[in-house]
Amino acid sequence: MNIIVTNDDGYQAKGIRELAKIMRQFGSVTVIAPKTHQSGMSMAVSLGFKAIRYKEVHQEPGLTVAYLDATPASCVKYALDSEVSGWPGPDVVISGINHGSNAASASCYSGTLGAAQEAALCGIPAIGVSLSSMNPDADFSAVRKYFPEIFRRIMEAETEQGERKTGRDSRYGIYYNVNFPDIPAERIRGIRTGYQGKGHWVKEFVDWDPSFYSRHGITPEMLGQESSPVCEEGERLYMMVGTFVDDPGNDHRADHHIMQDGYISIVAHNIDTTDYKEVQRLASLGFDTDF
Repeated sequence: MNIIVTNDDGYQAKGIRELAKIMRQFGSVTVIAPKTHQSGMSMAVSLGFKAIRYKEVHQEPGLTVAYLDATPASCVKYALDSEVSGWPGPDVVISGINHGSNAASASCYSGTLGAAQEAALCGIPAIGVSLSSMNPDADFSAVRKYFPEIFRRIMEAETEQGERKTGRDSRYGIYYNVNFPDIPAERIRGIRTGYQGKGHWVKEFVDWDPSFYSRHGITPEMLGQESSPVCEEGERLYMMVGTFVDDPGNDHRADHHIMQDGYISIVAHNIDTTDYKEVQRLASLGFDTDF
C-alpha cells in the first residue's frame, strides 16, 4: 500500500512523526507536509504564481520525508502529481496527527481536513486524525493504541463498497474525521460514530498577548509568528482565540460531545456541500424558469 501522510502543523511536528510511525506497518509511507505551520487553511491552495520550495529531508526503505512550502491541500496536489513528485499514486491519504481538536465547527477551517478533502476530490480514500491537545509534546499513546484498528476497519469498509464512482448518491467525495479526546488510553471508553457538531465562536478578536501561547506550552514562533510583531503607525495588534458557543440542538452524537464523553469520534464528511432538499424546495417554488 502506498500511503501519503501530511498535516497542517508542519513537517517537524510531533504529531506527524507519530503518524508516520503508525502507518509504516501498513505499507510504504511518503510524508509530504508544509514547511511551516498552516493551521486554519482549510482547502486553500498556494496560487499566485509564487515560488514554492520543496525539499526531501529524510529517506530510508519504506519511508520518505519531505516538505513543501505550501498549504496542506497543495501538499496533496504535489503528491498526486507523479510527473513532478516521481511517486506512485497513493492508495490512501492520512492527515495529522493534528495538535488540537477538529470536531464541530473547527472542521470547517481545518487545514488537516483540507488535505483530506483534496484527496477525496480526486477519489482517493482520506482520513484526518486529531488529538484534542495543543501541546507540542502531546501524549499520542492513545492514537498509537487505537488508530491502527480504526484504519483497518475504515479501509475494509471502503473495500466492501467496491470502486468509488462519481455522481450523486455514490461514495465519491467521502473523507473521514477521527478525533481523539486528550485523555490517557486506559480512560478512553470506546469509539462512536457521529455527526459534525453545530456551534460557533464569539469574542474571537482579543488584544495581542504572547503569554497566551506559553499557557498552552507553545510559542508564537512555533506557529510561524513573531513574539514582538512590528506595527506601522496607527495599527493595533489582535489575535484570534474566542469562546465556543454550543448549539442547543446538539445531542450525544455530536462529535465534540462524543469526545467530552470519553470516546473517540468518527465522522464521515463529504466534499459535496449541496443541500439537495433545499434545491428541491427552490425548484418547487418556481426557481426553475425558462426565459
